[in-house]
This record gives sequence, structure tokens and C-alpha cells, in this order.
Amino acid sequence: MRRALGWTATAAAVLASIGLALAWLLAAPAEPAPGPEPGRSLFRAHCVSCHGKDGRGGWRAWAVLLRPGNLAAPEMAALPDRYLTDLIRQGGAGVGKPGMPSFGFALSEAQIEALVAYLRALPRAGARSG
Repeated sequence: MRRALGWTATAAAVLASIGLALAWLLAAPAEPAPGPEPGRSLFRAHCVSCHGKDGRGGWRAWAVLLRPGNLAAPEMAALPDRYLTDLIRQGGAGVGKPGMPSFGFALSEAQIEALVAYLRALPRAGARSG
């Protein structure tokens, strides 16, 4: 009986340690791609957990079964700034993107514009370099 309790306690301690390590790794803020400030800092603070450090998706959205928009997709370049500012300000519910929260209550117009400028600077997936 004592042996079984010792094994159970050891297994629980190992699992707890693994859980804490995973929580720490997942909670660590990712450094986003280089780009203009203050947009880069705003992206890190408000967007990186869902959109990922490179704009292609992050762990938080996947954990709740959401598929965030790929901000590095070539199609992003064709979206008007007004669309992006409205999406950030009002959220995505009105345009068929219900997982995108609104940030108009947390960010000023100048901050939203800085964020859009940063999004424009993200490297595009499939873009030719060279």
C-alpha cells in the first residue's frame, strides 16, 4: 500500500512539474517580427497570442479552436487600411470573423493606425525575396 502511494505521489509531482513548465513556456511572450514602433509593441501586447509572432497564428487561438486570420498572407496587402482599422476597433463579428475581439475600448486611434502600419510591414508568406 505504501509503495502504491509513493508511486502516485511521484507521478503527481512529475505531472505537476510538466504542467507548470508548459504553462510557463506557453505564457512567455513571443517577440514579433521586426517592424515600426509603436506598432510592434502593440502587436506584441494585444495580437501575438492569437496571430503568433509572425502573423500566421498562435497557440492561444488554436487552444480554443479558433483559426485567426493569417496576417502574413499575400491577400493582406490588398485590404484597405480602413477595413483593418475598423476590424481592430470594432472586432470581427460584423464582418464574419467572430473570434476577433474589438480593441476600440483599449487602443486610441493613433495606436490602431500604428498597429496597421506594423501589419503592413510584416513579411508576406510566399513573397519573393531577392
